[in-house]
Amino acid sequence: MGDYVVRATAADANIRAFAAYTLDTVEEARQKHGLSPVASAALGRLLTGGAMMGSMLKNEDDLLTLQIAGDGPIKNVIVTADANGNVKGFVGNPDVMLPPSPIGKLDVGGSIGNGVLTVIKDMGLKEPYAGQVELQTGEIAEDLTYYFATSEQVPSCVGLGVLMNRDDATVKQAGGFIVQLMPFASDEIIAKLEENIKKIDSVTKMLDDGKSPEQILEILLEGLNPEFTDTMPVRFSCNCDRDRIEKALISIGKKELQAMIDDGEPITMNCHFCNTDYTFDVEQLKEILKKI
Repeated sequence: MGDYVVRATAADANIRAFAAYTLDTVEEARQKHGLSPVASAALGRLLTGGAMMGSMLKNEDDLLTLQIAGDGPIKNVIVTADANGNVKGFVGNPDVMLPPSPIGKLDVGGSIGNGVLTVIKDMGLKEPYAGQVELQTGEIAEDLTYYFATSEQVPSCVGLGVLMNRDDATVKQAGGFIVQLMPFASDEIIAKLEENIKKIDSVTKMLDDGKSPEQILEILLEGLNPEFTDTMPVRFSCNCDRDRIEKALISIGKKELQAMIDDGEPITMNCHFCNTDYTFDVEQLKEILKKI
């Protein structure tokens, strides 16, 4: 199956829920950036969370940015997402290697360390909305759960997972879920949801057992009358191109551009999000200089 997010409501709209399958998206990110297994897991979790949070945006042109800055060896993890299932992202140190965590898992929390999670929503207003919380574990799902509770006052449960193949370090499974309580949910609804959450397996275990995002939500929302509302394809997609990079060169100004020309060597610009290189020779730089 292709990557997608499914959206649902339950308990007479007192709960809203999202689940995602993101294997191809995370594997593409791994390949583009040459990620180590723990870096794949870190970026893959945030890409999955970003895809689901992007599906919460109301308008076509709204943009979401998730930034994790920690004191661990991965340095930072940054993801952007839109309302149409397009996500992209990168990590500060794609080569980070760490021993397994005490429970034998990829040590995403250890790679990130202590720091902050920043969520920026650009919704076409004068200033984008920005919320920031301290990282709770660095494992990303718990940090997003804490963000929703403190910055948006929405009680939530977030599960994210990336499973790597041991033999070739490719991505085997990737996905996640977000379940949120609406303001007037009764104690009975809350108790039933909490009971369901306590019984579920990890995201990667459920995906590896062949469960779809819909089936994961059915387990989470058992006894709460879930209703699936729609699905949305998800893909790793970067909107960089030569024109955008050329505009970036123009923005640095005549003096700096002339200095590059005087060096007499081609320059290469790299897009952090998709790791694509754009090379401009001296003649091309001269043509760009004429446009300033």
